[in-house]
Amino acid sequence: MTATASFSPDVIVIGGGLHGCSAALHLSMRGLRVLVLEKDHVARHASGVNAGGVRQLGRHVAEVPLSVASMALWHRIRDLVDDDCGFESHGQIKVAETEAELETLHARVAELNALGFTHEEMVGRDELRSLVPAIADHCIGALVSRGDGAAIPFRTTFAFRRKAIALGARFQEGGAVTRLARKGGLWSVETADGGRYEAPVVVNAAGAWADRIAAQVGEPVPLEPVAPMLMITARVAPFIKPVVGATGRTLSFKQFPNGTVLIGGGLLGRAVRDENRAELDFSQVSVNARTVWDLFPCMRGATIVRSWAGIEARMPDQIPVIGPSGTEPDLYHSFGFSAHGFQLGPIVGRITADLITDGATDLPIAPFRIGRFAEAATRNAA
Repeated sequence: MTATASFSPDVIVIGGGLHGCSAALHLSMRGLRVLVLEKDHVARHASGVNAGGVRQLGRHVAEVPLSVASMALWHRIRDLVDDDCGFESHGQIKVAETEAELETLHARVAELNALGFTHEEMVGRDELRSLVPAIADHCIGALVSRGDGAAIPFRTTFAFRRKAIALGARFQEGGAVTRLARKGGLWSVETADGGRYEAPVVVNAAGAWADRIAAQVGEPVPLEPVAPMLMITARVAPFIKPVVGATGRTLSFKQFPNGTVLIGGGLLGRAVRDENRAELDFSQVSVNARTVWDLFPCMRGATIVRSWAGIEARMPDQIPVIGPSGTEPDLYHSFGFSAHGFQLGPIVGRITADLITDGATDLPIAPFRIGRFAEAATRNAA
């Protein structure tokens, strides 16, 4: 199977998760012909099964400028993809249970303020209870980002896909990329189902499999496949609107309009990458349940109806790889979002399009260069 004469792509995007679909959309908006190659189906892993947090709160400082820019896109997401993606902005809150945790949050605000960012603010015990009446009595304050919220991951990814297709992008699903090679100014991409495609430019947005693409062009990276777990309850009466996390524990807690409650935060199962599946670790699921028991007494009678995990790519420094290849021209990376890439999807697609069409972007992406791992290895060996 080859790209036909009637559709010769300018760019091939490897990976049909949110970041691949976002890159396809932004490139299509600029008039480029885009082909997305997805080994399974769009939103099969992390992009379809994550917690849907749309947060600036608690970001690595290198990610903050991107997160702020992406939030502006989220607040007009319907204009971008013709769908509100289930996005609701009731804020995100990180609760402090001890004085030591409260001091940690104060230090965080001071750090961000020194960098010129004011979207995170401290609230005391009384305002915390006005925002989250159901929070346990022992919680003494919180960090709040009022413009944050949550969306529906599967719906969001497919909204980006639909809009990209409406603008001319094409998607080929069901065949993993097996070979990537460049010759005569063109990339040749082969897939397990016998496909062969050519384009001048390639974007590596292959998620937990992106290191295998990078290794083919001499850019090995220490990517770790991980399996963040989630669980959801039966419906309970509405009692909370913001998304709540904790300072000293792992938690992402939110209630949907239908009354069900989603519980996650990044505790891990086991990713079985070569078998394309994830296994739950029920000892860790119980840790998440215990956190909810402690922080939300009203949930102690709730019934967990389902638990699951997706496969995600985690980098050692917990920030993604974004930007051009360091070994080959016309190759760009967008992967390794370390279980917190959902909110960044809209802006990273735009950044990728900037790099391909303009050769630069107006956002600071130097911390995300792929070469940082080789540089660190060289320093450690010296």
